[in-house]
Amino acid sequence: MVVPQLQVCSSKISRFAMVRMLALCTFAIAMVGCVGQSAKTPPPAGQKSVSFSHVFIVVEENHNYSDVVANPAMPYLNGLANQYGLAANYYANGHPSVPDYFMLTTGETLTLIDAVTPHTFPVSDDNVVRELVAAGKTWKSYAEDLPNVGYTGGDSGKYAVRHNPLAYMTDVQNDAKQVQNLVPFTQFAADLPTANLPEYSFIVPNLCDDAHDCPLSTADNWLKTNIGPVIASPVFQKDGLLIILFDEADTLDFTSGGGHVAAVIVSPFSKRGYKSIAFYQHQSVLRLALEGLGVTKLPGEAASAPAMWEFFNAP
Repeated sequence: MVVPQLQVCSSKISRFAMVRMLALCTFAIAMVGCVGQSAKTPPPAGQKSVSFSHVFIVVEENHNYSDVVANPAMPYLNGLANQYGLAANYYANGHPSVPDYFMLTTGETLTLIDAVTPHTFPVSDDNVVRELVAAGKTWKSYAEDLPNVGYTGGDSGKYAVRHNPLAYMTDVQNDAKQVQNLVPFTQFAADLPTANLPEYSFIVPNLCDDAHDCPLSTADNWLKTNIGPVIASPVFQKDGLLIILFDEADTLDFTSGGGHVAAVIVSPFSKRGYKSIAFYQHQSVLRLALEGLGVTKLPGEAASAPAMWEFFNAP
């Protein structure tokens, strides 16, 4: 998405557009009453029960929960949801895409302008890369159609930089070693069975394969072809975590900021066929990914986000 959209008034306002967004929020109140206060059912009480050696995050694009869950066009993803865990009361943080990707990686929405690039909007806020590196953990962003290793430029073909938030981090841009962790997705299959596989993988399908420009069936086939081998791999079956989620709902759904979306939680430690009705947003996924890898310092709202340990059995 390229055109800025309204965001629910409770979301954070862009550092560069505060006055404008205050006006937009006022308009939203008048027109839709700041729509969309979802049923914020709290998660069951519980402490961290499992640890993961490898975490994989896959983000799909721009579809409501009702478009995805039980849709026969997505048999693979729904099969995972039925076999493992489904967050049935999960909501994105805003519209358009960028605030959701930043919430997944910084614990903040930061901006509502999709057109920003890594060099027009460098992010120096605390973020997932900073905390992974500080904890001695490894990471990579595997982006489909990325022009080359270390690329921090704008869109290229079907590659959308706004869907690759780690390219925005100054911790990456200003570090000759860390920037080399921005790699084309073609490297993923080679890394998976080797010691080159990082502990944290942020996986970015292109604009067709993430369902942004192509049907949900295309995204589902991509997941089956490219993520199926991850789940079957020995490294994942030992103690892996895979989260497949949608960045935002369609632009008519402002519930809790970015609308009701699907989030599927997959692990050998998953409770089988588990469906949660607890309220979660992207900051909880950031918390789960970092805490699951043993990282104790959590960026932004991840530090106070509801924990998602209800999805797992203790090993």
